[in-house]
Amino acid sequence: MQPKTVIFIGPQGSGKGTQIDQLDAILTEKDPTRQVVDIQTGRRFRALAAKGEGYTEEHVAATLDSGVLQPLFLSVNLWGDAMREHVDDECHLLVDGFPRTVHEAKVLESALSFYQRDAIDIINLDTPESVVRERMQSRGRADDTEDSIEARLKWYREEVLPVIAYYRKREGATVHDIDGTLSIDGVHDAILTALAIT
Repeated sequence: MQPKTVIFIGPQGSGKGTQIDQLDAILTEKDPTRQVVDIQTGRRFRALAAKGEGYTEEHVAATLDSGVLQPLFLSVNLWGDAMREHVDDECHLLVDGFPRTVHEAKVLESALSFYQRDAIDIINLDTPESVVRERMQSRGRADDTEDSIEARLKWYREEVLPVIAYYRKREGATVHDIDGTLSIDGVHDAILTALAIT
């Protein structure tokens, strides 16, 4: 199996984290000699906020619950550090939480080029707003208030959907449109089929 670079894109509540965990397990099982690096900036922002060591951490903690988009420099710092520490040209790389804008996608290109990853797969978890809204309301997280949910959906429409359009035109990128309303196992099977993992 060749090293895979898989970027998960979808609104919050579309199940990206669950699907990355399942894909991580499958790749580990089927390609045991190759490291799987899983970078999820949402988890990294929450871990940063939990440290509470200074102004940055406290400010992130205060704004996480509001649905406000965290600044680009922090996002790039978090995933950039994770790449520097863990990524090489041989590992499988699974990404969630970035790029969040077309500009960030262009920043990511420099990293992908550095690690010799021209061929990338985009898993677009295509999930209606009504479905993700209901999922976020039912999962009981403190940051899933009505206002923050609507702010994140608006941001997704305005900033993230253009990222998918960007990758549809990018040479070497393949966008796989996956029905996010399927069951967890159904989505997982569709992803394995899209990535030709048997």
